Amino acid sequence: MANYFSSIGIRKGDKVLFILKRHWQYWPAVLALHKVGAIVIPAVSQLKDHDLVYRFKAADVKALVCTADGDVAHEAELAEAEIAKEKPGFALVKMIVNGDREGWKSFDREYVGFSRVFGRGPDAPGGKDPMLMFFTSGTTGYPKMALHSHLYGLGHFVTAKYWHQVERDGLHLTISETGWAKASWGKLYGQWMCEGALFVYDFARFHAEQILPMFAKYGITTFCAPPTMYRMLIKEDISKYDFSSVHHATTAGEALNPEVFTQFKRATGLSIYEGFGQTETTCALGTLFGDEIKPGAMGKPIPDYGIDLVDPEGHSVPAGEHGEIVVRTPRSNPHPGIFVGYYKDEEKTADAWRHGCYHTGDLAWKDEDGYYHYVGRADDVIKSSGYRIGPFEIENVIMELPYVVECGVSAAPDPVRGQVVKATIKLVKGKEGTEELKKEIQDYVKTHTAPYKYPRIVVFRDELPKTVSGKIQRNKL
Repeated sequence: MANYFSSIGIRKGDKVLFILKRHWQYWPAVLALHKVGAIVIPAVSQLKDHDLVYRFKAADVKALVCTADGDVAHEAELAEAEIAKEKPGFALVKMIVNGDREGWKSFDREYVGFSRVFGRGPDAPGGKDPMLMFFTSGTTGYPKMALHSHLYGLGHFVTAKYWHQVERDGLHLTISETGWAKASWGKLYGQWMCEGALFVYDFARFHAEQILPMFAKYGITTFCAPPTMYRMLIKEDISKYDFSSVHHATTAGEALNPEVFTQFKRATGLSIYEGFGQTETTCALGTLFGDEIKPGAMGKPIPDYGIDLVDPEGHSVPAGEHGEIVVRTPRSNPHPGIFVGYYKDEEKTADAWRHGCYHTGDLAWKDEDGYYHYVGRADDVIKSSGYRIGPFEIENVIMELPYVVECGVSAAPDPVRGQVVKATIKLVKGKEGTEELKKEIQDYVKTHTAPYKYPRIVVFRDELPKTVSGKIQRNKL
């Protein structure tokens, strides 16, 4: 594949967008581009033409490797044509996978004719050369482009060895489309460095009842999924499925509700080990091998990562106080798992690297044992009558109610209090969102946390707005 990419003009530093869902070709194709020195840009298959116009232009994309499934190739053609109106002659090198399409190169047929030997020349990529670029799944504005070097994979050794606890003779499943940064956390670098085999199931849409029988059928030993999917799993009768092959379960992507932890353990006997990181980082906080689990806590800083909590002036805050999670690592020579910067955006890069730290924009507090507890994004915090309220703690309480599937808490403007707490809730099928139910939810929150935190506004929705990586977009609530 590396020789094939080279033959069609892909060179060191060229940007290649991948939309390959969970197709097997993703893995060798990524490694092939790493050998060539081109920059891999994973993307998800739900993108539409306007999303792709932005990505093609912002990332200076030269080539596209795309699934033949669905309409995504058509959306890419629309995006290419739109850009060509502004830049006559603009054309991508387009390769189609698992099918054929007019005007596209047939990836599966063409690469097999090339040599299986690819020599490393004097300009071979490695070290601090750029290797990978992710579009962030931010909940506001256009996604930024986090650029990582060839050192990035090394940052995931701890992710796989001490958080996922993959085993040489085991089988690891991370539920993630390859377009998400989570795929690089759980389906590639760290797992292979630990010689752990990967289980990949190529599905179009997540259905818990399809995934659940596979643990026993294939002998999956370690498992990772975002909290959204754990919430969906516990709404099934998972106690009737065999999880005996699974030794270890993990989650990341957003904070895990303690009630989800409790219900999953009750049904399967498995504790869920939480981790925290971003598209810009590898696993930075986590409950690692040997750590005691505290439900509701993200865990402790990864050793040697440089994690701290700071106030707006950049000073460390004591245990019990809210602060922003930062990484104390120099921008000139960051930890291998930390991104190089935002591509073509020095202003946003400089804003993220301040006071000698990378600022995550996420707020947390640390307990006396050194465990970090998530509060929310800095711009999600609700300021009501002088109180600062983290939405996640209220979501945790509401999620304890058996008829709640998902919940997002956000701020709503108020002329007296400045802002008030608003809860947007998805109920289980058959449950009706009545005024009586709103009152019941409000009363429950008042009696299970500080009364000033209760949601003065409660609305019910069939679905909650989410990013393509499944995070609830509180700013759209």
